[in-house]
Amino acid sequence: MTTVLDSTPLLKKAITQLAEADIELCLSKKRVKNINFRLKPHQLSMSVPQTMDPTQIAVALSKRVPWALANHPAVLLQEQRRLSYERAADSPVMLWGTRQAFHLATEQKLDYYREQLKSVTPSLFNKWQPIVDAYAREVRFKKMHTRWGSCNTRARRVWLSVYLPAFPVECTEYVIVHELCHLHHANHSRAFWQTVATAMPEYQQWHNLLAGKRHVD
Repeated sequence: MTTVLDSTPLLKKAITQLAEADIELCLSKKRVKNINFRLKPHQLSMSVPQTMDPTQIAVALSKRVPWALANHPAVLLQEQRRLSYERAADSPVMLWGTRQAFHLATEQKLDYYREQLKSVTPSLFNKWQPIVDAYAREVRFKKMHTRWGSCNTRARRVWLSVYLPAFPVECTEYVIVHELCHLHHANHSRAFWQTVATAMPEYQQWHNLLAGKRHVD
């Protein structure tokens, strides 16, 4: 890969804006027909046709900078979740945040966590559904690589990650509240987070823990 750096004022401005958000520009010329962007944690990759002149590159980049700045926090959060998921998968057996005295292979751990999650979710849904004033028709469990839960609002079906039992039970409660709130708001708008905060005022600490911002001892 050939790195292309140009000193045009417009390009310099775009690079500075990205750097201020802790995003490094990786700019390269390739045998491609179109300009391609890829946003990763702390990096914006930009590949351009080999014949494209610096002014065109600078203009295209400057138009893309606002998109990168707006979406970088979400990319970081997704990466934090992925790392947190991998930590749960590779760590010794934890149950509701407490290290267990035995060890299990990965697939055995999956089965163990699945059964533990199944055993507690009925009571947790019974607790939180009246508080959120939203009711799921179905709850399912599966491996998730970047999420701890998801919600099919049309079917009113909630999915939970089988790795949740590796964390304190409050994390599972937060995910349940989060997904139930999607039955009121299908997006992550301000109104959605207000609904989450009303139901569970302390949700942020459990959100942060699952995002990998604080480790379980």
